[in-house]
Amino acid sequence: MMTVLLLPWLVALAIVLAGRSPNLREAISVLGGVLLFTQVFELYQSPPQEWVIAAPFPGLEVGFAVEPLGVLFALVASALWPVTALYAIGYMRGHGEANQTRFFACFALAMGAVMGIAFSRDMLTLFFFYELLTLATYPLVTHSGTDAARKGGRVYLGVLLFTSIALLLLALIGIQVEAGSLTFTQGGVFAGEHNPLLLSALLVLFVLGVGKAAMMPFHRWLPAAMVAPTPVSALLHAVAVVKAGVFTVLKGVVYLFGLSTVAELPVTPILLGLAALTIVWASLVAMRQDNLKKRLAYSTVSQLGYVTAAALLATPMGVMAGGMQIAAHALGKITLFFCAGAILVAAHKTNVSEMDGLGRRMPWTMAAFLLASLSIIGLPPTGGAWGKWLLLNASLDTTQWLLVWVLALSTLLNVAYLLPIPIRAFLAKPDDGQEAHGGEAPWPALVALLITALGTLVLFWTPEPLVELGRLAGGGE
Repeated sequence: MMTVLLLPWLVALAIVLAGRSPNLREAISVLGGVLLFTQVFELYQSPPQEWVIAAPFPGLEVGFAVEPLGVLFALVASALWPVTALYAIGYMRGHGEANQTRFFACFALAMGAVMGIAFSRDMLTLFFFYELLTLATYPLVTHSGTDAARKGGRVYLGVLLFTSIALLLLALIGIQVEAGSLTFTQGGVFAGEHNPLLLSALLVLFVLGVGKAAMMPFHRWLPAAMVAPTPVSALLHAVAVVKAGVFTVLKGVVYLFGLSTVAELPVTPILLGLAALTIVWASLVAMRQDNLKKRLAYSTVSQLGYVTAAALLATPMGVMAGGMQIAAHALGKITLFFCAGAILVAAHKTNVSEMDGLGRRMPWTMAAFLLASLSIIGLPPTGGAWGKWLLLNASLDTTQWLLVWVLALSTLLNVAYLLPIPIRAFLAKPDDGQEAHGGEAPWPALVALLITALGTLVLFWTPEPLVELGRLAGGGE
């Protein structure tokens, strides 16, 4: 476990030391990601383990632990780090980005924070790394140094720090006072009788305080962060930040509040309704966006609502659905952002209205975009089908008919705002003669997006390991 926790920080230091040699710097980033994945995979195969660092107060211990939900998150994040680093090589060089050493170093620091979040034994430790992730990714959001980037960075920091300090921290204090523990425990920490209104208030503070989950009304930071370079957008939407958010919600529901407690609280249906509203509203906003990255950003807000809703269903099936949705959305959305960046580098286009005929010039990129779109929609044979199928079954099992209809409606909206893009690219006639020149993005970017696109197919045919991790996290039922 120590290797997994320390490796990204050592990689960040090595990247800084190798800053004068771009080839060495980038090789360290890719190889560091590969090594981290192999170490996480070893943890996946090893028995559960714990490491208590300190016990500063009675009933309050801080440390790390290997448990199924954390392993699932760590596997997804560590698998996508080397692929994203490979993509970033092609993008950052092809787009002529400055400060590339800082970019790769901050990326490694962000992954270090993600590993801390994944393997936290208690909510206090998780909260520390949660805040560290915000600070580590801020320089990435403001990477370009423009006025728009600085403005986006202010929104990013403002929303995430406000929600975590004013809401989430308050929830943690309340849980510690009421339950006497912040240690993640199967079944939750609230043994015995507790005031349901107080627990309802704590659950509201907790869910809304995890601003990285982008639940309305605390979602503005995510579209604002789209001023960042595309590899950063991929990091925000697929590898680290938003996945850390929904993972925290899922882990808090399972191991802090407990599934049975959440299922009985009077506020849970209201939070489920807010998640459903987020799913539909963000999809409607996505349909109106001509800028491709903004359309994908609002799509992410909607898709995150699936994981939050899955957690709030408070059933073992819901936990499995949330875990699968984390993995499936990570692969699908990172591919879409990779494609958006490839289009920018190779064709210098950023708007959906400019995509006509682009498939003739960039057939591999647009084929990957189509495959990833099918996964986000939730259609076989892509991994996204399993997440939605499990969530639909969990909704039916709990007779949450509103959520069933929301899933159906959001699927149609996903079709409406995603599929027209590859259709225009392959079937519409270009009006600027673009098919006569140019081609695909630099090979590292192209290889990376093809790997993640194929990953959506692999996830469909081999979902069992992640489903099993979700089943164990939900109580093994």
